[in-house]
Amino acid sequence: MQKTLSERDQAVIWHPYTQMQTAPAPVGIVRGEGAVLEDEQGRQYIDATSSWWVNIHGHAHPHITQRLAEQAAVLHHSIFAGYTHEPAVTLAERLLPVLPGCQARVFYSDNGSTAVEVALKMTIQYWQNKGLPRRKLLAFHNAYHGDTFGAMSVSGRSVFTRAFDDYLFEVTFLDLPNPENLPALLAQVGALGEATAAFIFEPLVQGAGGMVMYDAPSLDALLAHCRAKGILLIADEIMTGFGRTGTNFAMDQLATPPDMVTLSKGLTGGTMAMGITTCTAEIYEAFLSTDKLKTLFHGHSFTANPLTCAVALASLELFLEPSCAENRRRIAEQHRQFAEVLATQDDVRNVRQAGTILAFEIHTGEADSYINDLAGFLHAFFREKRVMLRPLGNTLYILPPYCITNEQLGLVYNSILEMLAAYGKRQV
Repeated sequence: MQKTLSERDQAVIWHPYTQMQTAPAPVGIVRGEGAVLEDEQGRQYIDATSSWWVNIHGHAHPHITQRLAEQAAVLHHSIFAGYTHEPAVTLAERLLPVLPGCQARVFYSDNGSTAVEVALKMTIQYWQNKGLPRRKLLAFHNAYHGDTFGAMSVSGRSVFTRAFDDYLFEVTFLDLPNPENLPALLAQVGALGEATAAFIFEPLVQGAGGMVMYDAPSLDALLAHCRAKGILLIADEIMTGFGRTGTNFAMDQLATPPDMVTLSKGLTGGTMAMGITTCTAEIYEAFLSTDKLKTLFHGHSFTANPLTCAVALASLELFLEPSCAENRRRIAEQHRQFAEVLATQDDVRNVRQAGTILAFEIHTGEADSYINDLAGFLHAFFREKRVMLRPLGNTLYILPPYCITNEQLGLVYNSILEMLAAYGKRQV
């Protein structure tokens, strides 16, 4: 008998964030359309998390598919050192004007972690090129910026970093700002003097840390204080970018502009892997010199891959259409109404929303944790309901593609209510 895709997978694949000894067999996905994925048995699943937050326009979008096919007939790849091509130039030309702050240059890489690595290397070398001794980095407790070593170093120490903590460089971590602790945070930043090179942060929402949301005015005050101290500001918009928090970018809700922006995930509409790091003209110009040692020595074999640039450009075009903004407003309103229902549920805590992101905790009586035992129950329950939801421990969130219909959202909401009812019976 011919083996299923899932069976074949178990013989040869090592999956991310998965304890392979105890994890259930993976679902074999064979196709997708809109907000729906289909497995090899023909069962359909509503993709309520945008396949790890990347698929903003829906699966197999015809506009993106067409652009990919057109580009594939012309140029698959070309070295990007000493050469260039139309998709890379056009994407940079159209992306820079819509980004927060005065972003002037685009540096292409492969994914979110590498976009962060590039930003950190730009920061460190920027101060070296200027001959100034700024070496310290700031980040938030509970942050997550990726799984490469630089990105892990500026991430909060957690299950993601535990095996590697001794290898990570030192970073000063701050509490998330609020009106009560803001004076102490400003004093903490001030005490570091002129030794701090940069502050990297996820604006308004910490994603992998548990969809932790915090207020814009306090963050803005902290960023303004950092700017006054000459500290470079790196806005990690890998998750929050492209409309997730209600505005085009989370930084659009703040008055203090970033010096750098990191992008990935929704950048290509969930079609192909890509990372982008942008910076201001001032940062770029610090690398211009007759001294070749002031060059930014960083690159990737697939830097600015033409196919990827073409689909990112197609995704950007879709994102800037008025219908996309209207869909985001519609989803936000549906979430708002469901949040009121969630707030009445016995085992629900801390219901919160930012744009198309809705999150809450399920009360377990134990410490909140990414490796909370509740996750296994939730995975199995939602797989049975044919809804693709991946909890962060006991934090459950909905972060759907913008094409999801109200009917599909209703099915997601109903599955959550059914889960809460089943969970309540388990506790009796």
